[in-house]
Amino acid sequence: MKRKKYSPYQNSLSRFNRHFFTGKDRFTYIGKGELGGKAHGLAMIKGVLETKLKEKYLPEISIDIPSLTVITTEYFDLFMKQNDLFEIAYSEKRDDVIAHTFQKADLPVQLVGDLRALVKQVHTPLAIRSSSMLEDAMFEPFASVYATKMIPNSQFDADSRFRILVEAVKFVYASTFFNAARNYMKATHHSTIDEKMAVIIQEVVGARFGERFYPHISGVIRSYNFYPTGNAVSEDGIVDIAMGLGRIIVDDNSSWSFSPAYPRTDPPFKSIGDMLKYSQTKFWGINMGKPSGYDPIKDTEYMQKYDLGDGEYDGTLRHLASTYDPQNDRIDIGIGTKGPRVINFAPILKAEILPLSELLQDLIKSCEDTLGTMLEIEFAIRLGRKKCTPADFGFLQVRPMVVSREKVELSSDELTKGNVLLASENVLGNGTIDTIENVVYIVPDRFDIKGTYQIASELEILNRSLIEAKKSYLLIGFGRWGTTDPFAGIPVNFGQISGAKIIVESSLPGHNFIMSQGSHFFHNVTSFKIFYFSVLQGGTYEIDWNWLEKQKKVEETEYIRHVVLSSPLRVKVDGRTGQGVIQYG
Repeated sequence: MKRKKYSPYQNSLSRFNRHFFTGKDRFTYIGKGELGGKAHGLAMIKGVLETKLKEKYLPEISIDIPSLTVITTEYFDLFMKQNDLFEIAYSEKRDDVIAHTFQKADLPVQLVGDLRALVKQVHTPLAIRSSSMLEDAMFEPFASVYATKMIPNSQFDADSRFRILVEAVKFVYASTFFNAARNYMKATHHSTIDEKMAVIIQEVVGARFGERFYPHISGVIRSYNFYPTGNAVSEDGIVDIAMGLGRIIVDDNSSWSFSPAYPRTDPPFKSIGDMLKYSQTKFWGINMGKPSGYDPIKDTEYMQKYDLGDGEYDGTLRHLASTYDPQNDRIDIGIGTKGPRVINFAPILKAEILPLSELLQDLIKSCEDTLGTMLEIEFAIRLGRKKCTPADFGFLQVRPMVVSREKVELSSDELTKGNVLLASENVLGNGTIDTIENVVYIVPDRFDIKGTYQIASELEILNRSLIEAKKSYLLIGFGRWGTTDPFAGIPVNFGQISGAKIIVESSLPGHNFIMSQGSHFFHNVTSFKIFYFSVLQGGTYEIDWNWLEKQKKVEETEYIRHVVLSSPLRVKVDGRTGQGVIQYG
């Protein structure tokens, strides 16, 4: 396999020199290998930020890529060879077994000296991030497959900081071979043998508040919005922002969504009550105090989830929140009065104390012009301590979006008449499929919220067998796919359901599920061109469970049934309206 070279972009970075490293060097690399996809993307965009955007928003906002050092793939190769790790790496053993084996191995001596020099000079929290050869390469759907580990880097002695940094690098290396990555690979034309891992050591955007460290705002902006509301159109894009570290957006599905063209328009909540119920109530930060326990193979070892009250104590809600006035049943901008807080970023988005929306529109256009494709960008913002400005905008990541331009016409009759298995007005994707003959679904009368981890395990086994047989399938389940809360849905990673070409999340009577609409797997869903349906049981459109019950059963577990159909399903999704239908017969 001919491998794409990323090394030409290394001229955007300087070679790391331990003898002259001062801790103020912004972009460096260690080794003679390649940068990997994530670092490659940042190296490409570095010039765009400096030439097109940086000066425009000063002094209100300083725009930059947080300082970083990239350990190139050369040291991954050396680490694997010197410690003879290939057998355990390709053994398909449990993640913890692989991770512990990697922790016992020694990093190459050449790398150790550079890391020790780095950690002696740098005292801010660090994000140790994967940057594999396949990850974030153009039109390669690798997102959130490998590990990132946040470390406080605040210990008094350099030896402790060095040990924790080394453990984090080994953890990222090990994640190359974790179960999620292996399953993910099987859904692509790649294999784990193709993969090489570079590692980014990057300053975390944020500020310290006692024993907490976190950014005021983390966010993701996408060029294309599959669910535009109000006056917005799909091409205006969509932004999801949250208080604290960005993990809350992906893992907890908790964020404030808005069109950068219409930042004053609230998400389409049905009522103020719904806004209070579904808006952010927790946030993630790095624990700068004593960790809860030593666990080098846990990605959240030095992270903690906090209450909004902690943020108010820190003074970080001042420019992010509004207050509910129960007497008048309204939301007032700011936190000047007592009452429930709502993280709706109104001081910034509505009162415009910071030109964030304008910046995001400029950013996405400049990056699209440079890379020639629709994009997804991750960022984090640190606000001024007392006033909102000056603010630091950290550009963290860029990756492509794959959007189908096929024109699909769907009439209202098609959603309700004929042999309709299910339909929805909340569907992610665009296009048609008429090749799916396999359906995997959770049997409704067997579903038990206490069994969601077992359901995830059963799905993984079925998914693996269907991928090996090269059979795509329709997957139907309850609650949010990919949630970290086992009482809110099915806690799978994408690799465990990667063979599904159509995914359906449904509510169930008696369970108050909040639909995720694909947010946990958004980049993977769009890149693989998967259709993602959200169906509200008891709503306008129902799932025809009776028809599914009559189909030929291939395999059955405690919770799941796999059936094969006599003829393929017909699936149509109109990405302009968000409507979709699955028909049989």
